[in-house]
Amino acid sequence: MANIKKGDLVQVISGPTQARGGDRGKQGKVLEVLVEQNRVVVEGVNFATRHTRVGQTQRGTKTGGLETVEAPIHISNVALVDPETKKPTRVGHRVDTVTKDGVTKNVRVRYAKKSGKDL
Repeated sequence: MANIKKGDLVQVISGPTQARGGDRGKQGKVLEVLVEQNRVVVEGVNFATRHTRVGQTQRGTKTGGLETVEAPIHISNVALVDPETKKPTRVGHRVDTVTKDGVTKNVRVRYAKKSGKDL
């Protein structure tokens, strides 16, 4: 089971601070997880400028030019945010038993190590 998934709230824990023009300390939602490259795309973090060719749509509006998009960041440079304390925490896994319609099932659950809350 993955520690960080799409839609999780994460915080950048490495790199230059915001005072020095970096992203350390910023929090954002995970937009995409790139499993093969061990990277995540986080909303509002690690902006890069893309040059796209100028074109036209069928309605005649211009597209392209300079666009700023979120670039991937390595998964080891972010930590999941604890829902209780709003601070970065490590992720643990445990097996819980869930009963639904009279059927008992073992389910793996992620939890925050600092507070013990389920994620």
